[in-house]
This record gives sequence, structure tokens and C-alpha cells, in this order.
Amino acid sequence: MILTDPTGTEPATVIIDVESEQPYRVSVGHGILDTVLGLAEGSLRVAIIHQQTTIDLVSGLERRLIKSGFSVLRVPVPDAEAAKSAEVLAYCWTSLGKANFTRSDTIIGVGGGAATDLAGFVAATWLRGVRLITVPTSLLGMVDAAVGGKTGINTVEGKNLVGAFYEPAGVVCDLDALRTLPTDELVPGLAEVIKCGFIADPAILDLVEGRPERAVDPASAELAELVRRSIAVKAVVVAKDLRETTSIGTRVGRELLNYGHTLGHAIERRERYQWRHGNAVSIGMVFVAELARRAGILSDAVAARHARTLMLVGLPVSYARNAFDELLANMALDKKTRGSTLRFVVLEDLSRARILQGPDEQLLRDSYSAVNP
Repeated sequence: MILTDPTGTEPATVIIDVESEQPYRVSVGHGILDTVLGLAEGSLRVAIIHQQTTIDLVSGLERRLIKSGFSVLRVPVPDAEAAKSAEVLAYCWTSLGKANFTRSDTIIGVGGGAATDLAGFVAATWLRGVRLITVPTSLLGMVDAAVGGKTGINTVEGKNLVGAFYEPAGVVCDLDALRTLPTDELVPGLAEVIKCGFIADPAILDLVEGRPERAVDPASAELAELVRRSIAVKAVVVAKDLRETTSIGTRVGRELLNYGHTLGHAIERRERYQWRHGNAVSIGMVFVAELARRAGILSDAVAARHARTLMLVGLPVSYARNAFDELLANMALDKKTRGSTLRFVVLEDLSRARILQGPDEQLLRDSYSAVNP
């Protein structure tokens, strides 16, 4: 795996191996959409589950597939979190059923993280599992949702409460897709990138802090490297713990990737999923850093670095002060909760994480008030 090129030029394509239960590769580069054709080889038909905002990319992909001899079924779904519902899931199943979609066919998920989450769950459940290829087109989708084998939908009760672990045949991250993203869609994805810097690869933080204007430039070599480094972090974590089974006591396994997500998911639920995921996670990281600091686990300097770095790229670091009671109730629904005991992924230092179990409610309240004055 190449993250930097000794000549100083950006490598054309980087392959990142995910060595989990069913190993697969993540391809990252510019103009690499044709990689999908090789991954779909052996299928007669493919179904492209896609968001409306990706119509131009999907049309180009469809032409390539048809030219290569595939029969193509398009399954358009709503944008953003509206795609991750039981109603949309049933619509996808109906579309596949009417097309007599078989186990030897392939599903391709194209779009942001919501689209790839949905497509993955459709693939996991249709005929108990068909081939899946994901083509994330958002920064968040590339560095988070499309890699790792987590699929699912939301319910009224919470985010991602229904889903399955299901690994793709491959992931294709064509960086050209980022050039069409408006800034308010690109920036939230950087929260997951910066998260990877805190939990595993501090070089990410150095890149962001050194030239923050390049981190938000979709055409920059710096953003391309941030994408590659973030995917590499997730690949290593997932390879060790696909199904989140190794977090025992204070030891943290795949839950490491949920840093900042306990409060983040609670905010998303309070906002009825109208907030961007990365914005909520950004606030969640600032909160959990303060929680760790007040618990005597994390230094003042590393805690303060959270808000400072996130703000450099325009991410939010605070939320409504009067929302704590509702957020606390929402956090009780988080997947990391065990019984009635809240669990938080916290840092002891850069790249050193642990689980904080059952912190006192007053400590939670004080930490929230401190970062949301």
C-alpha cells in the first residue's frame, strides 16, 4: 500500500487491502470507475442502487457496463438519510424481485454513506446474500461508510439499529467524484478523517493543521492523501475486529471507530437526521475529549487540540446548551450501551484509546456544559 510517492507526485491508484473475514480491496485514485467492470465480472446483470445526485456518474457507469455486456437495472433512492428507511429497503427488494434478480447477479451501491449503507443491507438480505460493489461518491462515504462491512437502515428509535455485517467484493473510490461536491457536503466528511488522526494516525492531524485550505480542496493532493490514510486506518481496525466483539472491559476493538459517535448519534436523532453526520460527530469528539480530560484520562493539550483542529476546516464544535437531558436519553439507545450502562470511547493520548464505562451523570453534564457554553 502506497500513501506517498517518493517523487512528490500523487500515485495514480492506491490499493488498500482489507484483510477481514472475506478479504477485499479498496481502490483509490482519479478516473478509476472502470475498476467496477472487473469486480462485476461473472455476473449477467447488475442493479445500481443510487442517489439522484449521482445521476451523471451513474449514467456513465451504466454505459460502461452495457458496453461490457452487462444488463443494468437502475434503482434510484432518496438522497441522504431518507434512503435508509424500511420503506426504501422494501422498494429495493420489490425492484429486484420484479427483475428476477438472482444470486449470481451483482448489486452496486453508488452515492454517499447512506446509499452504500442501504445497498449493502439490500445485498446482505436479498437471497441471503449477493455480490456487492460499493462506489462512494462523498468524502464521508469513502473514508467511513463504504469500508468495513457495516450495512443498515435507521428506525424511528435510532440510527443504524437494523443492519448486518456484510463485506463487499470491492470498493472503488474515484476521487474525481469529490470535485462535484459543494463545500458544505465535503467539510462534514473531514470529521471522520480527523477522527482517524486522533485515534490512530497523527500524521493526518499534521496534514490538516499544516494546510487546512488544502484539506478542503477536492482537487488537492493533500485531500487525496487524507482519504488514503483514513481508509488505511479503518482497514487495519476492521481486519482485527469485523463484528465488534473484542471490546472487553476498558479494552477497545472496532468500537475505536465510534470515537465521538455516542453523542454524535444522539444529536442526529434529536435533529431527526436532518443534520450531517460529520457535523454531529465533530461535536461528539469535542465532548468526549472534555469528558476524558475531566475524568483525569486525557491531557489538557490533546483535549484542546480537538476543537482547534476541527474549527480549522469549518466544522462545528458546540451544540444547544439546553439539549443535554434529551441527548442523554438518546445516548442510552446507542449500540455501545450495555444494559443501562453508557460506554464511551475515550483517548488517553493520541493513538491510545480505551472504554470509559458508566461515567457519573454529573460528570457528563459538566463536560457537556463546558463545551457548549
